[in-house]
Amino acid sequence: MHRGLLPVLVSLWLAGCDGRDWRTNDVSEIMPPLDFNLVDENGEQVSEDAFLGKPTLLYFGYTHCPDICPTTLAELASITRQLDEKARDDIQILFVSVDPSRDTPKIMKRYTNAFGPQFVGLTGDKADIDSLTNQYRITYKYDEKDENGNYDVTHSSAVFAFDRQGNAQFVIRDADPRQDVVSDLDRLSESG
Repeated sequence: MHRGLLPVLVSLWLAGCDGRDWRTNDVSEIMPPLDFNLVDENGEQVSEDAFLGKPTLLYFGYTHCPDICPTTLAELASITRQLDEKARDDIQILFVSVDPSRDTPKIMKRYTNAFGPQFVGLTGDKADIDSLTNQYRITYKYDEKDENGNYDVTHSSAVFAFDRQGNAQFVIRDADPRQDVVSDLDRLSESG
């Protein structure tokens, strides 16, 4: 019995050393690398190339969001403050609006500045945003406008993490324990 158990234990140990043992949700084999053409918060056309070289988090939302977006972005800001200085300064967080008719570059910049210097707002036309959301299987839906023309947008709260080369690595969900997210972000920053 012990002889049969040793190979199993060794294989489990080796599987844990393959670099893919994220504590959150590993998507490295199923999600495509970063690939987009959008407008940044300074009004400049940008592609994913502008963000390569640093670990990147990608989150979809909108500035008029009453709860999920500010909570998620505040949580990401808080989590990055738990990282060591090098990792904290290394990680960039891209906030892509799914409400481009209201989220101009100027509005995006004012919004992301409230969360920290590592946050970058991106917007663009609906076709470019749809192209990006479709790549990562993110859905969103505009609710009915009220009498003042205001509306909410139903959207995902998932945060995608990419390595320095723009390859998808893991997804952070609301239910992930904070210590797991911090651990994965530390590892993401340490990887070359």
